[in-house]
Amino acid sequence: MPTSAAQIGVTQSALSQTVRSLEHRLDLKLLNRTTRSVAPTEAGEQLFRIVEPRLAEIEAELAVLGNMRGRPVGTVRITATEHAVRSIVWPRLLPWLPNYPEIKIEISSDNRFVDIVAERFDIGIRLGGDVAKNMIALRIAPDMRMVVVGSPAYFKRNPPP
Repeated sequence: MPTSAAQIGVTQSALSQTVRSLEHRLDLKLLNRTTRSVAPTEAGEQLFRIVEPRLAEIEAELAVLGNMRGRPVGTVRITATEHAVRSIVWPRLLPWLPNYPEIKIEISSDNRFVDIVAERFDIGIRLGGDVAKNMIALRIAPDMRMVVVGSPAYFKRNPPP
């Protein structure tokens, strides 16, 4: 019969140290130990009754998360300018989305410079060098040429910079 330590894949000394650490943290003796046996104290039994149902819930939730493994699932949050959304993001996403029905896309179209990490975005699309130093930048479109257009009367009243 495997020991408790073997059942969870750790050494007996590691398990013993973990239990001692928990006992120290709780300032309670959880197990009575002799050289031949180990038995829970009253506090140990009570802790087990409290924790055991929650452990089953955690195992069930971990199983649900495990179902997500190996396939694209979840929400991808993107921040980009309105122009980038219209000209780059949607044209590339629209043909791709039907193949991945379990992926949800959330786009924030904003011209302000947001902190991608603090605001919990997965992707930020920026023009040129507007990239924070700790971010990884990948080119997703060729250079775009921008032009200022106006009538001759406008430029008479407003000289070019």
